[in-house]
Amino acid sequence: MAQRLLVVGPSWVGDMVLAQSLFQVLKQRHPGARLDVLAPAWTHPLLARMPEVDAAIAAPFVHGRLGLGARWRLGRELRARDYDRAIVLPNSLKSAIVPFIARARVRTGFTGEWRYGLLNDVRRLDKQKLPRTVDRFVALGIAPDEALPEIPLPRLQADADKARATLSRWNRHPPVTPVLGLCPGAEYGPAKRWPAEYFAAVANAALAEGREVWLFGSNKDQPETAAVQSLTQGRCLDLAGQTTLEEALDLLSLTAAVVSNDSGLMHVAAALDRPVVALYGSSDPRHTPPMSAKATVLWLGLSCSPCFKRECPLGHLNCLRQLTPERVLAALKK
Repeated sequence: MAQRLLVVGPSWVGDMVLAQSLFQVLKQRHPGARLDVLAPAWTHPLLARMPEVDAAIAAPFVHGRLGLGARWRLGRELRARDYDRAIVLPNSLKSAIVPFIARARVRTGFTGEWRYGLLNDVRRLDKQKLPRTVDRFVALGIAPDEALPEIPLPRLQADADKARATLSRWNRHPPVTPVLGLCPGAEYGPAKRWPAEYFAAVANAALAEGREVWLFGSNKDQPETAAVQSLTQGRCLDLAGQTTLEEALDLLSLTAAVVSNDSGLMHVAAALDRPVVALYGSSDPRHTPPMSAKATVLWLGLSCSPCFKRECPLGHLNCLRQLTPERVLAALKK
């Protein structure tokens, strides 16, 4: 009988992209298995582009709250799916409640917030052995004493027809000249954002070479994209806040290259097999690198970095300010 699997997924876009490596491993090891993923609704456009996922289940919970009643109700609803195994990727106590209530027979996860009882296959996280987020996800899909397999790369499926339909809103057609995609936002905070004037310098160089430049991001990233637009005399196509995540994914697939902060869209672009120049400041590419052979990581590795702070605690942001546009342009030419 085919296995019935449930994965409690992460809440961040980038982490969900990385989770696809786990989904691939599960489907490779359990041919014919049904794989459901429980995750916030805003990640479902990504899950829809992962052929390994059979169903996305919305997590109707308010961020930061236990929401025990809602978790109990959802768990009871899921009992009918009779899961053989649940894998809980987040480390929070609350994320392990639904699989427990759903009576998944094997419930796997790292110790996290002391989840003994809720989980019955508790793993101890060895951060030295599993330095990357993707390693940790995949490790939960194999036996605890098994060596980590070769990690399959995330690969999202783009839809060319939907990309054309989205572009038509701006009276545009699929480009015949190379498009440079820029992702100047980063939801976590300013310490992960390369300066807008640096993005603009890269954009101006690309425009001078006859390329198109498209700016990607959510509505929260509009101040950054507006600053780039201002410094490029409005010559970019500013898509920030104008597309859904699914539409942004399809449009990113049309780019010839992407320059991005360490953000969810960076991981999306890498999973679309686009050449990516990924910029790291306060975060650590040894933990969350873009999973692509076509990605170039630029990180200065200063003594104060990574600090993992939302804002630079020293007030200078040298980890990103000393990363010059010239270095990024050189990386794009490789």
